[in-house]
Amino acid sequence: MEETIWILAAVIVVGLAFDFVNGFHDAANAIAAVISTRALSPRAAITMAIIANFCGALLFTGVAKTITSGIVEGDALSRQSLILAALMGAMIWNILTWYWGLPSSSSHALVGGLVGVALARVGIDGVQWWGVVDRVVIPGIVSPLLGLFTGYAIMLSLYWILRHQSPYIGHKFKIGQWFTSALLAFSHGSNDAQKVMGIITLALFTASSTNLIPADIQPDHEVRWFTKLACATVIALGTSAGGWRIIKTIGSKVVRLDPIHGFAAEFTSSTILLTTAALGMPISTTHVITASIMGVGAVKRINAVRWSVAYDILGAWVFTLPASATISAICYYVVRYFDAGLI
Repeated sequence: MEETIWILAAVIVVGLAFDFVNGFHDAANAIAAVISTRALSPRAAITMAIIANFCGALLFTGVAKTITSGIVEGDALSRQSLILAALMGAMIWNILTWYWGLPSSSSHALVGGLVGVALARVGIDGVQWWGVVDRVVIPGIVSPLLGLFTGYAIMLSLYWILRHQSPYIGHKFKIGQWFTSALLAFSHGSNDAQKVMGIITLALFTASSTNLIPADIQPDHEVRWFTKLACATVIALGTSAGGWRIIKTIGSKVVRLDPIHGFAAEFTSSTILLTTAALGMPISTTHVITASIMGVGAVKRINAVRWSVAYDILGAWVFTLPASATISAICYYVVRYFDAGLI
C-alpha cells in the first residue's frame, strides 16, 4: 500500500478524533470540582470549559514539539500508517477507561501509543528513552506528588488564615471557583491540545519530506497556525460532550468537596499545569487534579479521602503506558498486514 494523501487525511481525522475524545475524557478534570460543590451548574461549567479550553490550546507549543521530536526516533514513524497505528492504540485505551469511569491519562496513552509502534517496528533503538524518562516519566511521577502535597499545604494555609472568620465564609469560595475552574480548563487546553498538534505536525512534516504534499506546508517541526486552530476547535467541541462518568468519580467518589476545597484543588492544579506546559512537559491533567483533590481532602482528616477509589485510579495510571503501547503495537501489526512497505 503506497503512501497517499488519503492516509495522511486518515491520520489527521483520527488525530482530531483523539483530540475530541480527550476533550470529553479530560474536560471532566477541569469542571468536576466546580460542579461537585455546586459553584456552577453543569451547563454553565461546560460552557466555561469550552471557551477556556479553546483559548488555552492556542497558547503554548512546547508540548507539541516534545511529541514531534522528543519521544521516538525519526525513522521509527516515517510513514503515515505508523502514526495512524499509534493514534488508534491511544484512542482505544482512552475510550476503554472512559467507559470504565477511570480518569486515566490521555497524555500517557498517546506517548504509549508512539512508543508501542516504535518498539514493534524498530525495537528498543526506535525510542528516545531519555526523552521519555526526562519529559514523561519523571514529570508523570513528580506532578501528582506535587499536586498532593501542594494541595495539602494550600488547604492548611487557608484554614489557618480563615480560622477566626465566620464558618459561612466558605461559601464565598464558590465565586473564587468561577475563576480557578476557568484557569484549570485554560491550563488543560494549553497542555492536552498540544499533544495532538504535535502528532498532526509530525504527520504533515513526514508528508512534506516525502513530497506527498508541498514542502512549504510543513517545512519543519514548528506548529502551524491552521493546526493550532483545528486542534483548539475540536478539543472545545469534545469538551461540550461532557464526561459525566469521570466527573462523578473525581467530583464525589474521591472525597466530598466544599467550595474552599474545590478552590484550593483547582488553583494548585492549574498552577502546575501551566508551568509544565511552558516547559514542554506532556503531563496528565488527570493525575494532577486528582492528586490535588486528595491533598486538600486529607486536611479534613486522612480517612475523608476514599483511598480505595484512589487505588483504582492509581492502577489506571500505572497501566496506561504499557497498555496503550501494547494496543498500539497490535494496531501496528494490523496496519502492516495491509501495508507491505512496513515489512
